[in-house]
Amino acid sequence: MTSDAAAQRDYSETLFLPKTDFPMRAGLPQREPELLERWARIGLYQRLRESSAGRRKYVLHDGPPYANGHLHIGHALNKTLKDMVVRTKQMAGFDSNYVPGWDCHGLPIEWKVEESYRAKGLNKDDVPVNEFRKECRDYAAHWIGVQSAEFQRLGVTGDWADPYTTMKFSAEAQIAREIMEFAQSGQLYRGSKPVMWSVVERTALAEAEIEYQEFTSDTVFVAFPLSSPSPLAGEGGVRGDGGESNGDGVARTPSPSPSPQGGGELDGASVVIWTTTPWTLPGNRAIAYSKKIAYGVYEVTEAPEANWAKVGAKYLLADALAEAVFKAAKVTAFRKVESVAADKLQGLLAAHPLAHLGFDFAVPLLAGDHVTDDAGTGFVHTAPGHGREDFELWMESRAELERRGISAKIPYTVDADGRLTKDAHGLQGRSVITDTGEKGDANAAVIEALVAAGRLVARGKLRHQYPHSWRSKKPVIFRNTPQWFIHMDHDIAGPADTLRSRALAAIEATQFYPPQGKNRLKGMIEARPDWVVSRQRAWGVPICVFVHKLTGELLKDEMVDQRIAEAFEAEGADAWFADPGQRFLGNDYALDDYEKVADILDVWFDSGSTHAYVLDRRPDLSPKRAVDGGADEVLYLEGSDQHRGWFHSSLLESCGTRGRAPYDALLTHGFVLDEQGRKMSKSLGNVVAPQDVIKQSGADILRLWVAMSDYEDDLRIGPEILKTATDAYRKLRNTLRWMLGTLAHFDPKDAVDLAQAPALERYMLHRLAEVDGEVASAYRAFDFKRGFAALFTFLTNDLSAFYFDVRKDALYCDPASSETRQASLAVVDRLFRAIVTRLAPLLPFTAEETWLARFPSEDGSVHLQAFAGADEAWRNEALAAQWDKVRRVRRVVTGALEIERAAKRIGSSLEAAPVVHVTDPELFAALEGIDLAEVAITSAIALVADEAPADAFRLPEIPGVAVVPARAEGRKCARSWKVSPEVGADPAYPDVTPRDAQALREWDAAKEKAA
Repeated sequence: MTSDAAAQRDYSETLFLPKTDFPMRAGLPQREPELLERWARIGLYQRLRESSAGRRKYVLHDGPPYANGHLHIGHALNKTLKDMVVRTKQMAGFDSNYVPGWDCHGLPIEWKVEESYRAKGLNKDDVPVNEFRKECRDYAAHWIGVQSAEFQRLGVTGDWADPYTTMKFSAEAQIAREIMEFAQSGQLYRGSKPVMWSVVERTALAEAEIEYQEFTSDTVFVAFPLSSPSPLAGEGGVRGDGGESNGDGVARTPSPSPSPQGGGELDGASVVIWTTTPWTLPGNRAIAYSKKIAYGVYEVTEAPEANWAKVGAKYLLADALAEAVFKAAKVTAFRKVESVAADKLQGLLAAHPLAHLGFDFAVPLLAGDHVTDDAGTGFVHTAPGHGREDFELWMESRAELERRGISAKIPYTVDADGRLTKDAHGLQGRSVITDTGEKGDANAAVIEALVAAGRLVARGKLRHQYPHSWRSKKPVIFRNTPQWFIHMDHDIAGPADTLRSRALAAIEATQFYPPQGKNRLKGMIEARPDWVVSRQRAWGVPICVFVHKLTGELLKDEMVDQRIAEAFEAEGADAWFADPGQRFLGNDYALDDYEKVADILDVWFDSGSTHAYVLDRRPDLSPKRAVDGGADEVLYLEGSDQHRGWFHSSLLESCGTRGRAPYDALLTHGFVLDEQGRKMSKSLGNVVAPQDVIKQSGADILRLWVAMSDYEDDLRIGPEILKTATDAYRKLRNTLRWMLGTLAHFDPKDAVDLAQAPALERYMLHRLAEVDGEVASAYRAFDFKRGFAALFTFLTNDLSAFYFDVRKDALYCDPASSETRQASLAVVDRLFRAIVTRLAPLLPFTAEETWLARFPSEDGSVHLQAFAGADEAWRNEALAAQWDKVRRVRRVVTGALEIERAAKRIGSSLEAAPVVHVTDPELFAALEGIDLAEVAITSAIALVADEAPADAFRLPEIPGVAVVPARAEGRKCARSWKVSPEVGADPAYPDVTPRDAQALREWDAAKEKAA
C-alpha cells in the first residue's frame, strides 16, 4: 500500500470498536412498561415456578398492606426489598415464590364507607349489616386492583393473578377456625378491663393503632381525707366509729372529713394525688404509694385567703415533691409536721373527695411498684377502670380487699359515647370526649364538684404527648368495657405451657435482621397484657362463639365449629350476620339459651392468622418443617414498627394454635424521611410519591435508591439523593453498554483456556471471584447496600477505570488472532454474565434489557438464569498481591500525566514516554514481566531503580516511586495513535506500527475472503 493510499484510508473501519444498539439514554419510564408486558406475554412467573419445582423453598411471606389508598414511598421501599429478597433467593437456587396479600377488614375501610354515608346524610345503623359489609368489600376490592398495578410497576414479581386477601371466603373461614381453636383450648375469655377506646370510632383499639400527639390536659391536685389506720380498724378494716356499709360490701365513711383513729401525726391529714384526667376521679377506688419513698405530713402556715389550700390544712406528700406541690398550690409558707414511714401507710383508708355526690365509700391505700417521686405527689390516684397499672394493682389486691370487706368490683363510669354513666352519680351525662373528638365538659364538672367539696388543692394545664387514634387522629380514652381476651399466662397443654412462654421460646429460635430486633420483640412479649381481640364494629370476621346466657360459659362443640366454618367457606363471614344462629347450633342446642357474640375480631388477629390460610394451605408456599438442615425457610419482612404489629400478632396467633412461630427469620427496615430527616407531610410539601419518581426517572432509579440505602435505619429521599442514584445509574449503564459493544466481536468458539490467559486477565478473574463472593455473602445477609457497593466499586474502579481502560488498545487494535485480545474478550464475557445476573434482583428492568441486548430471544430472560458467579479456582492471592503493587505504581504515572495534560504539554497519554523511578524493592520486583507502558497507556516507559531528581512527580501515599515526564519518540500510528519509531517498519502499511500492520493484513484478508 502506497503512502498516498494509506493516507486516504479510513482506519476506523478496521478497528474492533464497540458496536451495540443498547442506548446510552435509558428511557426507563417508557422502556419499563414494555418489559412488564413482555414478562406477562412469556409467562415469566409461571416459568419460574416450573423451573424451580422440587427445589428447597425459601418463602418470603408478605405482610399484607391495607387496601385503602395509593401507595406511598414506604410501600415502595417495603415491596422493593421483598422483591430483592425473592429474586436473590430464586437465582441462588431456591424455589422462592412470592404471593402478595392484602389486609381488607377493619376500621379504616369501615370509616371511609361511613364517611360516604355521612356525606349523603345517611346513618350506617339504618342499613342492613351485610349490605354495609358489601360496600366495605367493594371498597377494598377497588384498592387492591389499584395497588396491585402500582406494585407491579415497581418491577415486583409474584403471583398477582392469585394473591391472598383477608376477605376471601376461605380466609375468613380459616380465621374463624383459628379463634374457635383458642376458644376450645380455654385461651379465649370474656373479661372486663380498661382498654383504649375511640369515642369517635366507637371501638376498642390496640396499641398498634395508637399514635401519640400533643394534647393539653387539665391537671388537678386533689385531697383525700384519711379515715382510719389499718391495724386499729379491726380485722375487717372497716371503721368502727360511725362508718357503715350499705350491704354491697363497700366500706362506707361519713362525710365530710373524718379523722383517723388513734390520733398521731396523720390526724386530720389528707393524702394528695395529682392527675391529668380529672374525669377519671368518679372511677377512683384506691390510692397507690411506694414502699421506697419517704413521706411526711406538711401543714400550710401561710396562703392567700382565696386559696384552695387553706392555712392549717395538713397534706401527706412525698418529701421530694412537697415543695413543688405547694408552689403549684400557691402556698407561701408551710412546715413539715412529721415524717411518715411508708410501712405506716399499709391498710389506711381515705374518704373519696366526691363523697358528697354519693361516692361514700372507703378508698384503700395500696403499695404499688409503679409509684415514683419524679413528679406529682408520691401518691397515684387509682381508677382500675381507666388504666392498665391501676387495673393490675387492683386485681393483685383483690383478695385482700374482699377479706377486709371492700368490694373489688370495677365500675363502668364512662360509656361508649364518652359520657359519664350512672356510676358517676351526680356527674352522669357529662362528656369526656365528644363524638367529634373534642374535649367535653366532664373535667370542668369534676373540678367544680371538687371545689364545692373543698377537696381541690390546685389545678393547671399540661401540654404533653397523649394517645390518639392513628385513623381519626382524635384522642382516645381508657375505659373499662366488656371485651374478649386471649390469655397470656393461662396453662394451655400443661403446667407453665402458656402463650407467653411459648412466644418467648419461639423468639429464641428466630433469626433477626438486624439482631437488635430480638430484644425489642422479646421485651414487648414479656411486658404485654392479655390480648384484646374484640372490636365493636361491623366489617370483619366475627368472634364466632356462643355464650350460655345463664352460666356465661363458652359453648365448646366441634360440630358447631365445623358448621360455622363450612358456612363461612361457602358464604363468607356474612353468614354469621345473616342468620340468628340456630343453623350453627343444630338440633342439640336451643338458640334461646345462648348469646351469639356480635363483636368482630381485631384486624391484627386477621393478619396474624395469615400463616394459617396462606403458608399452611397453599401448596406453592407450604414449608416443610424438617430437622435435617434441609428445611424450607420462612422470612417475614416489614418496617420496624411491626415488632408491635404483624410480627407480634403472628407470633402470638401461631404459638397459641401451633406452639411455634410461623417464621424462621424476621427482617426489619426503617422509615422514609425527607432529605433533612423530617417526617413527610403534605403541609411541609416534602412528600416524595413513588408514582412521581417512576414517571420522571423510572422504577429502577427508585430501586437503586433502595439498594444504595442502609435500610436498617431510617432512610432519606429527595431530589438530591435521587440525583445521586441517577448519576450512579448512568455510570453503571455506560459500563454495561461498553461491555455489550465489545462483546459484539466475541465468538464463544474462539474462547481461550483462561488458566493460560495473560496475567492481567487472570488477575481480573481473581478480582471477580473476590467481589462475587462478597456480593453473595451480602445477599445472604440481605445487605443489599453492601452487595451493590461491591459491584459498583468493581465496575467503576477495577473495570472502567483500570482493566477496560488498559485493554481498549488490545481489544480495538490487536489482530483478530491476538491471544491477548481473545483472552480479554473471554474475560469480559465472564464479567458480563456475573455482573448482569448479580444486578438482576436489584435492577430487574435494566438487567433484562442488557441481557436481551446480548442474548436476543423471543422468550428468554435474565430472571430465568441462576447467578453466573465465579470459579473459586480463579483466586490467586500471589498474583493479586503483585497486581496491587503494579496498580500503585500506575497511579503515580497517571498522576504525572494528568499534570502534563493540564499544562497542554501532551494531548493524550499516548504522546508520553515517562521515566519511572522505583526505589522500593518490592514494587520494582512486582513490575518484572509487566508491560508498564501498556498498563499506564503510554507509548513507551523507561523503568529504572535509581533515585529520581527532586522535581520528579511523586504521591506522598506511595513512597519509593517517582516519575519524570517525557514525550514519546517516533511517529504517530495512523490506526492506533501510538507514537513509535517502528511506524512504517512494514512497507505494505507505511503509516502504522507492525502490530497494526498485522491487524490490517488479517482484516484485508478476511474482507477479501468474504467478498
